Amino acid sequence: MKIIKFTLKFVGLFTALNLLIIFFFRFINPASTAFINNELGTGALLKTDYSENYSPVKLCNISRYMQLSVIASEDQRFFDHWGFDLDQIQKALKENKKRKITRGASTITMQVAKNLFLWRSKSLIRKGMEVYYTILIELLWSKERILEVYLNSAELGNGIYGVKPAATKYFHTDPKKLNARQSALLAATLPSPKKRNPSRTTPYLLRRQGEIIRQMNLLGGTEFIKRNVNCSPVF
Repeated sequence: MKIIKFTLKFVGLFTALNLLIIFFFRFINPASTAFINNELGTGALLKTDYSENYSPVKLCNISRYMQLSVIASEDQRFFDHWGFDLDQIQKALKENKKRKITRGASTITMQVAKNLFLWRSKSLIRKGMEVYYTILIELLWSKERILEVYLNSAELGNGIYGVKPAATKYFHTDPKKLNARQSALLAATLPSPKKRNPSRTTPYLLRRQGEIIRQMNLLGGTEFIKRNVNCSPVF
């Protein structure tokens, strides 16, 4: 009985602490993420040039094309699900029985949970924690906030986290000025940003860019973002 009581208390305290942290991050950008700390080290926070790798901006200051490109490439049902796209999960499970290289079905919310709190692994424990954090994020954040944090924390190049450093490094521009082709090219680096460099386009990257632009148009272009995102970015 003591073990059960202790376990319940521990789970309750752990959940309460995480609820507070996630609620805090609903309004305040995290100074770093678990993935950034793993890659760059916690000491990177003290470096004066840290903004070259990670520099969050408001969703309204990110091009609608960029918002659309990651939804088109990563999670087209983002505004319709509660963190888990069950249709895509079922499809992935069926396809992976026949494929040597498995494909994932992570939603944007799941990727935010992984980027913020977890580690690089494919263990059942980490996957379970990803589900746990995904549920809490969907409970406490708006879709706009989830998309904003994703665009600011996703690795969009080797050691480049978020759209602002990526726009500066690869296109010498501001994230609110990214056009459709630039946005699609950044999205095309996912989910392997260490292997794909927007500065050195390959036939694969160009094909992927074209497919993302096609999907962006099929979704309805920037009108799709206008309908679903309560924000008016300035290009």
